[in-house]
Amino acid sequence: MKYKFTTIINKEGKWYNAKCAELGVVSQGKTIEEAQKNLIEATELYLENEPEIKKHLPKTSSIITTFELANA
Repeated sequence: MKYKFTTIINKEGKWYNAKCAELGVVSQGKTIEEAQKNLIEATELYLENEPEIKKHLPKTSSIITTFELANA
């Protein structure tokens, strides 16, 4: 079965930190692509070690949007 996860990426200094919103798994990389690749690997390892979690994963993906506030 395939699952879709949400990635949140923030830059801190020279590093990009990536987080899987659904599982809380985190990783980092020197580029966005590297951070995403490392997060995928970390998530795969996490799910291998915690197989029970797969039973509770949502079958549908979330809709993520952004918005801006001026002078908040």
